[in-house]
Amino acid sequence: HQSIGFKGILLCGTDEQKAKYLPKLATGENIAAFALTEPSCGSDAGAIKTRAELNPEGTHWILNGGKIWISNGGIAEIFTVFCKTPVLDEKTVTVTDKVSAMIVERSFGGVTNGPPEKKMGIKCSNTAEVYFENTPVPVENVLSQPGDGFKVAMQILNNGRFGMGAALSGTMRTVIQKACEHATARIQFGSRIDGYGAIQEKIARMSMIHYATESIAYMVAGTMDSGYEDYQLEAAISKIFASEAAWFVTDEAIQILGGMGYMRSMGLEKVMRDIRIFRIFEGTNDILRLFVALVGIQYAGGHLRELQSAISNPISNFGVVLGEVAKRGKGAIGIGTGNTLADKVHPNLSDSAALTCKAVDAMGQAVEKVLIKHGKGIINEQFILNRLANATIDIYANASVLARCTKTLNEDLDSAHHEEMMTKVWCNESYARIMDNLNQLKNPEVLDNFKTMAKISEGVCAKVAPVQGNPLGF
Repeated sequence: HQSIGFKGILLCGTDEQKAKYLPKLATGENIAAFALTEPSCGSDAGAIKTRAELNPEGTHWILNGGKIWISNGGIAEIFTVFCKTPVLDEKTVTVTDKVSAMIVERSFGGVTNGPPEKKMGIKCSNTAEVYFENTPVPVENVLSQPGDGFKVAMQILNNGRFGMGAALSGTMRTVIQKACEHATARIQFGSRIDGYGAIQEKIARMSMIHYATESIAYMVAGTMDSGYEDYQLEAAISKIFASEAAWFVTDEAIQILGGMGYMRSMGLEKVMRDIRIFRIFEGTNDILRLFVALVGIQYAGGHLRELQSAISNPISNFGVVLGEVAKRGKGAIGIGTGNTLADKVHPNLSDSAALTCKAVDAMGQAVEKVLIKHGKGIINEQFILNRLANATIDIYANASVLARCTKTLNEDLDSAHHEEMMTKVWCNESYARIMDNLNQLKNPEVLDNFKTMAKISEGVCAKVAPVQGNPLGF
């Protein structure tokens, strides 16, 4: 309802649309739904089949089609619907089908829905198929302009994703509390189990990843509150990180509780079922990882084109060329840009900041090399893109925990020392993960392994089953 249901009206609606719809949506008198997904269209929004044609009078779009897995689909009165519409290209004077976004009221007629879906989790959420049959939608109910639907969808989803980090941070806080309540009360072999190293490592890692998730959530919210409109990358990182962190924390909590964690009465099995969807909806983590990597590469590619232009005329661009030569020369012998964050963090965190700066330098060199090697073909190198995304996510998490812990230390809060310990361990281990991901990109054996894995996958998919038989022959 609030996350993406009426967000299109809030972000892209006209003053008239906002005045008409937002008051009742704000009070909950009307419930909203976001209707994009179709059987043929999940991550590929351009593949939707739902269609709207302008009536002869030019007053209404006549909407036909169906949507699946729509949250609030059976109870919503107001829908943000995405459909194909014919749009005139004024430059070429041709009509092409483009995605448009429309505000559709159930009361317009022709709107029906199927029964609630039987889901793995979030069972209190009404999820249903929604059908539109000759539904008349006033032309003034188009969000933005006809043909702007993809842009509208991205604005809605980018804005909605930021809230996941905050919501899942709260979930993890409760889960950690349940795990610690059990660990401090459970006696095994004559001692409380929270005194054993295996349990201590679990609780520490759960706490550190929760701290990072919460820090990222506040960082993204702060970016948005500061008035920046370009936060799509940060929101995607927050969604990926939080959804996977919550799964890890809940899984480890169940392990700490042992058999009790598996019992429905403890409530953790419900949390696990409920949070599994977070890695799928509002953009699957797999697609968002590609998005994170490609957005960063797009910036780097622009920088390389600028440098290429400067090199073609080295006399007039001598300063640019000299600066790049010096930077590359330092990089070749292992000298980076230095600890550029030293004056931005608390002195106690200087070493952690230095590791993050080294990671950023390594990331820049890695991106440049893969761009030079693959060029525009990088868009199809998902093995490489995933590892670049993982490194990017870790770097952003580092920046978030460093910023938060610096504030805590400067204010001398009671938790300052504890947060400092978590930040230092997090940045140390994060640096190792970043370098491992980046080193894989230049390791011939790893790259060959991926080519082999592609063939393994082809073989399994060709048989639609594991290729090998049972070793006992049946």
